[in-house]
Amino acid sequence: MPLPAARGRVTLTDIADACDLSRATVSLVLRGSPLVNAQTRARVEAELKRQGYVYHRGAANLRRKASNTVALVINDLSNPFFAEFAAGVDEALGAAGYVTLLGSTGESSERQQAVLTSLLEHDPAGIILSPAEGSDAARLRPLLASRTPMLVFNRTLGDEWDYLALDNARGARLATEHLLAQGHRRIAFFGGHGESSSCSERRKGWHAALTDAGIAPEPQWIVECAPTRLEAARQTGALFVRDPAPTAAVCYNDAVALGLIAGLSTRGRRAGHDFAVTGFDDIPEASVSAPPLTTVAVDPRARGRQAAELILQRLQDPSTPAITTIAPVQLHVRASSQSTLSGDAA
Repeated sequence: MPLPAARGRVTLTDIADACDLSRATVSLVLRGSPLVNAQTRARVEAELKRQGYVYHRGAANLRRKASNTVALVINDLSNPFFAEFAAGVDEALGAAGYVTLLGSTGESSERQQAVLTSLLEHDPAGIILSPAEGSDAARLRPLLASRTPMLVFNRTLGDEWDYLALDNARGARLATEHLLAQGHRRIAFFGGHGESSSCSERRKGWHAALTDAGIAPEPQWIVECAPTRLEAARQTGALFVRDPAPTAAVCYNDAVALGLIAGLSTRGRRAGHDFAVTGFDDIPEASVSAPPLTTVAVDPRARGRQAAELILQRLQDPSTPAITTIAPVQLHVRASSQSTLSGDAA
């Protein structure tokens, strides 16, 4: 049978006419219905392939008043942690028949408003948002209204949306306790900004571990910077403006830790030799960096899959109260924290 004359999109009617079937039967095949027998299904699928039919998902969604897309908005896609997280989200959504719409805000709350506005024009079934620094729930509320379910990841925005958190305080406490066990007493908290909830929680874990060890943290032990490798390298000198300087640092995340390691090298210091460094996230690079990075492992790809599963659960049951889920963490000890202290350094 010849193909239809050159024209626009191949339609359901074209397939039905070629197979001498009803449009309803062809539609059942497209939806994977078990009501169609195997022989008919095979005939329709062969014709779909022969004519190059492309399923018009948008039109189907309008008919069903449903969407098969979920918007994922990331605060820093250049961070390998969020690349892994996004891969996990896409993997789980794809397995459930959803398509991921990806947006990145670059840590700008203004850009976040624009990205969300644009993505909402596609009427996604739900949103997974890792908020930019300085995000304000009051600005997001009128944008989202009550029409689109949302899961917030990593940085809290209040209690009106589902929230997937990392066990930030416990993770930073584990890292600090490890450094204390290595003999360090002057331990800095390096990177991030205190107004970020995830940074604030990690600082609390660091502070609690030092306090429990009878150590009063000094103000200069907290060094703020953007949570990126480049800014961390630039701010390394801030650790050494006063004597005695810290001998170790709990870093806000792995990107900051790797930047600090680079910054130490330019100052003639070596992480894991005369200065101890820990990170947070356990991105793939952490285990192969030089030296390998001691870090708090959170399994970012698994967290992405978990976020997707939580938003899908919300789509199935939109009326239940918002829930908070806290993901576990564990410390992976590697060479970057195995520094040797001299007698006066401790």
